[in-house]
Amino acid sequence: MDATSSTGQQDGKDLAYQPGFGNQHSTEAVPGALPVGRNAPQRAPFGLYAEQLSGTAFTEPRARNRRSWLYRIRPSAAHPTFRRIPNGALRSAPFQEVEPDPNRLRWGPLPVPDTPTDFVQGLVTVGGNGDVLRREGIGIHWYAANRSMERRVFSSSDGEFLIVPQRGALLLHTELGLLRAEPGHVALVPRGVRFRVELLETAAAGYVCENYGQPFQLPDLGPIGANGLANARDFLAPVAAYEDREEDTEVVNKFGGHLWAAVYDHSPLDVVAWHGNHVPYLYDLHRFNVLGSISYDHPDPSIFTVLTSPSDTPGLAGADFVVFAPRWLVGEDTFRPPYFHRNVMSEFMGLIEGAYDAKAEGFVPGGASLHNMMSAHGPDRATFERASSAELRPQKVDDGLAFMFETRWPIVPTARALGAVHRQEDYDKVWEGLGRNFRP
Repeated sequence: MDATSSTGQQDGKDLAYQPGFGNQHSTEAVPGALPVGRNAPQRAPFGLYAEQLSGTAFTEPRARNRRSWLYRIRPSAAHPTFRRIPNGALRSAPFQEVEPDPNRLRWGPLPVPDTPTDFVQGLVTVGGNGDVLRREGIGIHWYAANRSMERRVFSSSDGEFLIVPQRGALLLHTELGLLRAEPGHVALVPRGVRFRVELLETAAAGYVCENYGQPFQLPDLGPIGANGLANARDFLAPVAAYEDREEDTEVVNKFGGHLWAAVYDHSPLDVVAWHGNHVPYLYDLHRFNVLGSISYDHPDPSIFTVLTSPSDTPGLAGADFVVFAPRWLVGEDTFRPPYFHRNVMSEFMGLIEGAYDAKAEGFVPGGASLHNMMSAHGPDRATFERASSAELRPQKVDDGLAFMFETRWPIVPTARALGAVHRQEDYDKVWEGLGRNFRP
């Protein structure tokens, strides 16, 4: 078993991890802290408290069951009453501030705040769907922060947080250990797991998919076979690293769509050892094993799925997380950028770095676009004209890293997102000039 001692300030570059998505991990920061042969001995080692954290119902099938046993200095039950605090710009489903809108939307980067703002204060909801109380659907958020969370810890009882950094590296102190997430990585924090976000640079910004539904899992590969897309071994879980701090700590819990807080007299990030599979993960998007056509035609974007949250209908995801990573294009007699289409799924796209091959300009790192259910979209005019006449030699697409949150229901934006100063009101103009080429 890997182990670390309690940690202080650090940049996270030398952190140890445990590889494997969905594994039954085991780790202890103090040798002997993890009980052997039982989960809840009469007396846990070193006077620790044994506590189970369940991410799924007890009776869900074994293959889907998520739970971890934690051995901590104080039990989670030892806390004062939670009180409502302001939500700020954070919102949850159902989204009813505005009517669902079929129009295509695009934004530039969320401005970095000019007042001290941590990760929780810097969450701004774009929109979402479903119902947070029914554990269905997603919330999509931006974040922009310029200071670390100090004596403050956050968790969401409403869903898991898939954090996609775009600017600035983050050090995530979770109950189960530490993760260093930088642009090009994603961090997945399960429902209910507490964490603190420390900035490793002067400012940080990015995106969050809050998944209310079934926990994210690796997609089935079907006829692809046993290998490809995101490899389970490339997902990294933390090793145990605890805080033993007897000082006031504000614990913020997102519950039922609202923020609640209580001031503990200790840090709740005090898990000395743990085992299980309800755990945070770190994943480097550059390790995605891209598959594609080696003959003709552009494959559907589902071939780029990293993680999926299944629904009650096979193949119809509550949420998919998709990455457009560096890859080769070799298709013959093929329009190589993403084709024009209308989709029953709704698509929220973000750009982490570089350029996106379907948009020649306007879609910039830190920006985002929303193409809702059946909204027609595709390459802009400049991209279409260039790709229609390009010499079809083997082409390496390696100058950008983009992603997509895709979902079965329309994404209803918030009033704040619609009225944001960084919204591009003239987005429809990118398709101007796609005129008549028909010559019978």
